[in-house]
Amino acid sequence: MKRGFYPKLALTGIRKNRQTYVPYLLTCIGMIMMFYIVSALSRNEVLAAMKGGSLMQEMLSLGMGIMGAFSLIFLFYTNSFLIRRRKREFGLYNILGMGKWNLARVLVWECVIMFAISIVCGLLCGILFSKVGELCMTWVLREKVDFSFYISGVSVVQTVVFFLIIFFLILLNSLRQIQAARPIELLHSDKTAEKPPKSNWILALAGVLILGGAYTLAVLIEDPMTALLWFFIAVIMVIVATYLLFIAGSVVFCRLLQKNKKFYYKTNHFISVSSMVYRMKQNGAGLASICILSTMVLVTLSSTVCLFIGTEDSLQKRYPRDIVAETYSLEEKYTDAVHKSIEATLEKAGEKPENMLYYRYLASAAFFKGDEVTLNAEDFDSDSSLGEIFLLPLEDYNRVTGKKETLKDDEVLLYCTKRNWNYDKISISGLGEWNVKKVVEKFVDNGLDSMQMVPSVFIFIPNLDDIPRFVAFDAKGSGMNLMEHDYYAFDLSCSDEKIIEIAKQIRNGKDGIVEIQLNDEKFPSVSTEVLEEQRIEFYGMYGGLFFLGIFLGLVFIFGTVLIMYYKQIIEGYEDRARFDILQKVGMTAKEIRKSINSQILTVFFLPLAIAGIHTGFAFPMVSKILLVLGLTDTNLLIWITVGCYLVFALFYIAVYVATSRVYYGIVTQKEAEA
Repeated sequence: MKRGFYPKLALTGIRKNRQTYVPYLLTCIGMIMMFYIVSALSRNEVLAAMKGGSLMQEMLSLGMGIMGAFSLIFLFYTNSFLIRRRKREFGLYNILGMGKWNLARVLVWECVIMFAISIVCGLLCGILFSKVGELCMTWVLREKVDFSFYISGVSVVQTVVFFLIIFFLILLNSLRQIQAARPIELLHSDKTAEKPPKSNWILALAGVLILGGAYTLAVLIEDPMTALLWFFIAVIMVIVATYLLFIAGSVVFCRLLQKNKKFYYKTNHFISVSSMVYRMKQNGAGLASICILSTMVLVTLSSTVCLFIGTEDSLQKRYPRDIVAETYSLEEKYTDAVHKSIEATLEKAGEKPENMLYYRYLASAAFFKGDEVTLNAEDFDSDSSLGEIFLLPLEDYNRVTGKKETLKDDEVLLYCTKRNWNYDKISISGLGEWNVKKVVEKFVDNGLDSMQMVPSVFIFIPNLDDIPRFVAFDAKGSGMNLMEHDYYAFDLSCSDEKIIEIAKQIRNGKDGIVEIQLNDEKFPSVSTEVLEEQRIEFYGMYGGLFFLGIFLGLVFIFGTVLIMYYKQIIEGYEDRARFDILQKVGMTAKEIRKSINSQILTVFFLPLAIAGIHTGFAFPMVSKILLVLGLTDTNLLIWITVGCYLVFALFYIAVYVATSRVYYGIVTQKEAEA
C-alpha cells in the first residue's frame, strides 16, 4: 500500500465521524489542560513564596491523584462509545479485504493523531490558563499580583507521560476488541445485544436495601469523626446501589408500567417504555453514571464553595481574640511569668489589651454513659459516647460571665454543647460525684469548642484545687493526667501587621516567653495563637480546597455532558430504524416528536432527580465532616447546596435541550442515509 495510506484512512475516519470524535477530542483537551494547571500551580514558585501558598499547593497536590484516576476511568468509558460506533465500519473494511493487522494500524494512527492534537492543544491552553489560575489564587491569598510568566517543565513532562500511558492503554483495549471480534460480528455490532433483559427482582431489591443502608448511615451518624470514617463507605454503597437500581430496578419499573394498561397503551408511552425496556441494561449503566457524576458535582461544589465563603466566619469562631496565650500549667509562678511577659511586651509597643478573657481549666477526653463519666477507654462500650470534659473554678465562671453564682461543696454548674444533660447528678470515676444545681445556657465564645467535633461538658466546681491532676484506673497505678490550661486572650486596636509583630515579640522578644523557658528547664509549654497568622493558613487551606473543588467540578461536568451526548447519539442511531418503520406504518412526525420527548424526559431527568435525593441525604454527613474543617454555619451550607442544585439543574436542562435535538435529528433521518 502507498505510504501515508493508513494515516490518511485514520484522518478520514475521524473526519467522517466528527459528530462523535470532536466532543471526545474537546474532552481530552480539557482534561489535559486542567491536569497541567493543577500540576503547575502545585509547583508554582510565586505561589510557594506567598503566605499560605504552600498550604494551598498541598491541597492542589492531593487533587492531582483524583483528577488522574478520573481521567483514566472516564476516557476509557467514553472511548467505548467511539469504538462501538466504528465497529460496523471496521467490519466493512474487514470484509473488503483488510485484515485485523491492517485495522490495527488504522487504530494506531487514529490514536496517535488524537493524542497529538489533544496534548498540544491541552498543554497550550493549560499554560495559558495556568496564569489565570495563579492570579485567582493570588487574589484569594490577598497577595500582590506578580506578572511574571511561569511554565513548569516538570508539569509538562508529567502531563505528557501520564496521558501517553492513558492513550496507550485505550489503544490496547481497542485493539483487543477488534482482534477478538469476527468480521460478521463487527458488521452487525450495532444490532447486537438487543435482547431485552428480564426483570431481576433480587438485584433491584438489593439496590433498595443498600441505598437504604447508606441513607441510614448518613442520617443517623451524629459524631463528625465517625461521619468522616464512614463517609467513603457510604459513598461506595450509594454508587453500587445506584447502578443496581438503574440497571435492574429500572427494568422492573418498566415492566410494572407495561402492566398498567391505561398508561402503557398510549402512543407516546407505548413507544418510549418499550424502547427503554428493550435495552435498559445498557441505558441503566449510562444513567447511573450521569447520576453519580451529577451528585459528585453537587457535593464537591457546594462543600468547597461553602468552606471558602464561610472562611471568615469559621476563623472568627475559632479565634475570637486577636492573640491567645495558653500555658499548660496552673502553677502561679509559671502563669504569672507568662502574663507579666505579655504585659511588658504590650507596654513597650504602646498598646493596651482589650476584651480580656482569662480563666483556668482542666481538660480530658471522656466517655459518657447516663450520668456517669469515665476517663478510662477500657470502660467504653456500645452504650457509651465519646466527648470532652472541662473543669473550671466557679470563681472564673463568675468573673467571665459577670454572674454571682454560689455552690455548695457537693454542687456544680454545667454547660453543654452538642448534647443535653437531663440528670440531677454527674459522677466522674476517680474524681467524685456532684449534684447538678443548674445547667447554664451559655458560657463564653472562646474558640475552645467552636469545632464541635464531639459533645463537650463544662463543669464549674467550687474549688479547682480539690481536683486531683492524676486519675488512677486500677491498683497498678494505671491512669491519666488531666491537662492543665491557663487561658489568656485579648484583642488589640492596632493594624494587622503590628499585631503580628507584637505576637513575634511575645514569643521571641527580649524577656519573651521563649527566653523565659530557656532560663528554666522545668517551665511548661506555652502556645500562642494569633488571629492574623491563622487567617493566612485558613485562606491557604480553604482557598486550595475551593480551587480543587472548582477543577473537580468541571471534570465531573465534562463527564456528565459527554455521557449524555454520546448516549443520545448511540440511542438515536439504534432507534432510527425502529422509528423509520413506525413512519412507514403511518406514525406522524408530531407523534414521533411526542414519543421522543416522553422517552428523553423520563430517561434524562431521572438522574437529576435522584442526584438531588442523594445530595439531600448526604447533607447531614457532609455538614458533620465540614465541622471537622471548622465550618459551623449549617444555614450557609443549606443555601449554597440549594443554589448549586438550581444552577446545575439549569445547566442540565440546557444540555438536555442541545442533545435532544441531536437525537431527534438522527432518528428522523432515513436509514439509507446512514
